Amino acid sequence: MRSFSDRVAVVTGAASGIGQVLSECLAQRGCHLALVDINEAGLAETARRITRLGRSVSQHCVDVANKEQMAILPGAVIHKHRHVHILVNNAGVSLAGPFETCPIRDLEWIVGVNLWGMFYGCAFFLPALRNADEGHIVNVSSDFGLFGLPTKTAYCLTKFAIRGFSEALRAELHNSRIGLTCVYPGAVDTGLIRNMRTWDTAKRDIETRFVANRGIPVTTVAERIVQGIERNTGRVLIGGDTYLIDAFTRLMPSITNKLVARFKDLLPFI
Repeated sequence: MRSFSDRVAVVTGAASGIGQVLSECLAQRGCHLALVDINEAGLAETARRITRLGRSVSQHCVDVANKEQMAILPGAVIHKHRHVHILVNNAGVSLAGPFETCPIRDLEWIVGVNLWGMFYGCAFFLPALRNADEGHIVNVSSDFGLFGLPTKTAYCLTKFAIRGFSEALRAELHNSRIGLTCVYPGAVDTGLIRNMRTWDTAKRDIETRFVANRGIPVTTVAERIVQGIERNTGRVLIGGDTYLIDAFTRLMPSITNKLVARFKDLLPFI
């Protein structure tokens, strides 16, 4: 993307965490923001931060897993801002537990938010992006979109799917005015783990502390995403662990799977 000045960015999951900080980063670079989340109080706080930066902002209390709500969202954004140049599919939730213990309703919940939310965003906003002089899509995957970890089956399902979808769609958009970046952050200290559904709350608390102590700063993630948009980078890996995982899974996939299975008990939250 040549410039962020007076561009309009749609960010899902904008009420907290990566979405909130990324919205601020984009506003600092000159973007106007359409903020999307189900958390009205969090949306209002993010909107206040954007307004202080002198950018126009709109708030959209939308469930990204709801097809009907997502279908009318582009019209609401265009009514307010006239254009859409950047779409960031960031909204996400987490689910932990051995696959056989996960209720179907929880599996449907995580697939609805993480996967269908991303799919609806791309499907319903692509026409608006094509009408712009240039556009960009960001899909947020995870280091768990690079390798599978026990008790994270449902989360890995959604993040692997985002990866495959993004690679295919980027190829389809080649030679168009629309770029696409898929982002693979490692552990980031946001509310994702604290709010996840789990079969063992004690393990969730251990993982929460682990992420708080070793997690990547949210500002780092936001800055790398902005850089990826600016450079039209297809894959953005964030965190030393993510680079290591990517290297192992590319060079030694079968050995990596065996190591994960053998040493999983060393991680107290698995």
